Amino acid sequence: MTGLKVINPGMYSLIQDGGRQGFHNIGITTGGPFDRYSFGWANKLCNNLDYAACLEILVGGLVLESSISTQIAVTGADVPIKINAKSVAGWSTHNIAVGDRISIGYATAGCRSYLAVAGGIQCPLIFGSASTVKREKLGGLTKDGQALAQGDLIPCNTSQENTSRTVAQQYRPQFSQDTTEIRLILGYQYSQFDPSQLHLLFNNEYTISQQSDRMGYRLEGPAISYSQSEMLSEGICLGAIQITADGQPIILLCDRQTIGGYPKLGSVFSPDIDKLAQLMPGRKICFKAIDLKQAQVLLRQSAQ
Repeated sequence: MTGLKVINPGMYSLIQDGGRQGFHNIGITTGGPFDRYSFGWANKLCNNLDYAACLEILVGGLVLESSISTQIAVTGADVPIKINAKSVAGWSTHNIAVGDRISIGYATAGCRSYLAVAGGIQCPLIFGSASTVKREKLGGLTKDGQALAQGDLIPCNTSQENTSRTVAQQYRPQFSQDTTEIRLILGYQYSQFDPSQLHLLFNNEYTISQQSDRMGYRLEGPAISYSQSEMLSEGICLGAIQITADGQPIILLCDRQTIGGYPKLGSVFSPDIDKLAQLMPGRKICFKAIDLKQAQVLLRQSAQ
């Protein structure tokens, strides 16, 4: 077997593809990339299918050695990238030869980067996907939801393509240390919250808790109360914002459970989930309410 050997797995590196679609009815979550925008560009740069398997690298520290000739691209967080100790640019394709060593340093802005290889990572599929979901013990190299480990061999195919590609600067996300605004599409339970509680949510900052991961971002800030005592459990969408028993919001993400019974204010506007993916615990966010029509207009404008 040939591909990329893991010399150092870094802090937390996962194989992710487009995710497991259509299995919520049997309790299997979607998984997939946290920052879909950066994931998509990594695959485009390698001329891959949109959903091809890549590496999602948290913070950095990943070191790989190639046993094939191919092309790679790294997008997402601002990380130093080296090939054989020579610095190269992110958001661009690079040719890799047999024996080359690829090093991804630690992020200086943002926190998740994506490494794509031409043709995609050739992993076994579980429920139609290679995506790693640790909580469900699904996906990845060993099919049981494990992160990369030292000595792993990431299977990839040789590619003779030699085309140079780069993403123009205006299409690359800019990372800031300021409070990040997250747009919230209001849901049908929104009107059941007292206006005074909604005022608290939209006029205060919330801090991403240390108890946050790909399943959900727990927030710390003014508690939001909810008067109704009982609710039926129902399906949970990506980005749903629940108010837990202690009044603290939680944003449910890629590896979320498929059903839940806490009240929901609505859902994060999908492009803003990519913003959340690049925020580490301790960072601050604030919410801005938008309705469904506004969200649709914004998506159409971004596609033009």
